Amino acid sequence: MKLKALCTLLAFSALSITSVEARDTRVMHSIQEALSKPAAKEKLLPNVPLYFGNQPTPRVLKTLGEYMSNKKTNAFNKSDKEACQWVILSALISLQQRALQEGGNAVVNIKSYYKKNEISSTTEFECGAGALIAGVTLKGTVVKLAR
Repeated sequence: MKLKALCTLLAFSALSITSVEARDTRVMHSIQEALSKPAAKEKLLPNVPLYFGNQPTPRVLKTLGEYMSNKKTNAFNKSDKEACQWVILSALISLQQRALQEGGNAVVNIKSYYKKNEISSTTEFECGAGALIAGVTLKGTVVKLAR
């Protein structure tokens, strides 16, 4: 009898853990708010500008390709907003590094592409927030801009 009770308790525990891990709430957050964080100002490269959605840019001299950055971060013990702001920073750093690698000096037309859901916005990005992990996928075009 005790074994059956223990098995039942373990089964319910496993189900509750699975449902907590499985949370994937899609949320929209402010790009500007994320970029104004001290970590963003510290880690983003000032010489590789980022342009979201259809933001106006200086004249494009050369298009070097569209690239994607899919990043995840530990969301444990963080608010969805805090985790999402951290993970977009990681994705943007990755896009800037790709721009330099390809010989570009900017990333334009940056869009959210979380789980292949494309959202082009100059003000917001989409993030998938869970109990343990938050994720952001961005697509952007690496270019050489006239300066």
